[in-house]
Amino acid sequence: MRLKTTSAEDAKQSPSHAPLSFLGLACAVGVSSIYYNQPLLLDMANTYHATAGHTGFVAVATQVGYACGLLLFVPLGDVLERRSLMMRMYGGVAVALLLVALAPNLTSLILASVLVGVLASVTHIVLPIAPDLVTDAQRGRAIGIVMTGLLLGVLLARTFSGWISKIHGWRWVYVAAAVINASFVPLLWRKMPRLEPRQSLRYGQAMRSLWTLVRTQPLLRESCVIGALAFASFSCFWTTLAFLLDSHYGLGAGVAGTFGIVGAAGAMVAPFAGRASDKHGPRWVVAVGLAILAASYLLLWGEEVAKMPTYLHIAGLFLGVVILDLGAQMTQVANQTRIFGLVPSARSRLNTVYMVTYFSGAAIGSALATIAWVRWHWNGVCVLAIALVALAALRHITGLPDVKRQDGQPMDTDAEMIELA
Repeated sequence: MRLKTTSAEDAKQSPSHAPLSFLGLACAVGVSSIYYNQPLLLDMANTYHATAGHTGFVAVATQVGYACGLLLFVPLGDVLERRSLMMRMYGGVAVALLLVALAPNLTSLILASVLVGVLASVTHIVLPIAPDLVTDAQRGRAIGIVMTGLLLGVLLARTFSGWISKIHGWRWVYVAAAVINASFVPLLWRKMPRLEPRQSLRYGQAMRSLWTLVRTQPLLRESCVIGALAFASFSCFWTTLAFLLDSHYGLGAGVAGTFGIVGAAGAMVAPFAGRASDKHGPRWVVAVGLAILAASYLLLWGEEVAKMPTYLHIAGLFLGVVILDLGAQMTQVANQTRIFGLVPSARSRLNTVYMVTYFSGAAIGSALATIAWVRWHWNGVCVLAIALVALAALRHITGLPDVKRQDGQPMDTDAEMIELA
């Protein structure tokens, strides 16, 4: 039996009144929690007298926790009323951030970082709300607007943490972040309508249907592989940037964080990528995004190999970051535009499958990049990142056109998925 809904379907009648900008802010607040640590890894290593290789696994632990949260919590967006669910999870993120701030040793820090990642998955309960609030013809644009907020959160989190750490120390970054997440709870109550699920569905049914989605949707599988490889490549740069700046230029966390501001220029492409997906099709946008991503690493590697003054090296890094984030954003917006068109009643679960794979790729990329840095430094990191993009491009070339299913018919109801399961 269909549950009563309130504002989501009303907003679809009037897309201009949909709170897309607020959803973007919500995504920024949620996702930033898992990226504060990347410019702080050297400071954390100094605090706990650990090596760069060991401290790099703080970033890996956060991303592994995020992937677990995506799997366990995000399907609840198709089961429970979403405003209340989001409020509880943002409150939980605030508590987890305080545990990181108070961590007495590296082991405690890694465990608390896993918890931050698990609860910060609230970001991807927020994101699937966007296409629910607009017509299908505007789906790409809506996702682009909200993804702008998400990527700005990813990038500016590094700026925020880098400079707060420079002034007050890295622990205060997490105290400030906890306050931000806690204050966001009443904002959700005021700004967001109640958002009931489209259908009555039990959690067990939702979880079982994840495999049904994977099994019956080849375009979902393709998008997952491409997204995971592209984000693994993206993570290679950001996980090792602080190490590069310290070892090559003697620059600290503040400067590493500043690269987030530079990369934010690439985030502004999201609305255009969404419109391009609506106009030319997501597959075309994915191809362009992967090409740009590969070009960014050729630049980042080439300017390091070349014999140039330090200021030209830094300028090359700045330009490379803009291009890197541009390519990553285009690929992500296009992938999510096409998966959200597959089964409208299961958008949270589609996002669960996609984002679990996506952030598993990020965790693997961060781990491999840490190993590559220890063994081969920046040359190894760039070769690894380019190889990952090449694998994504190979999967894209051998992939499917923009269709909903192989038989051409979308699954519109959970009843069909439950029957298939």
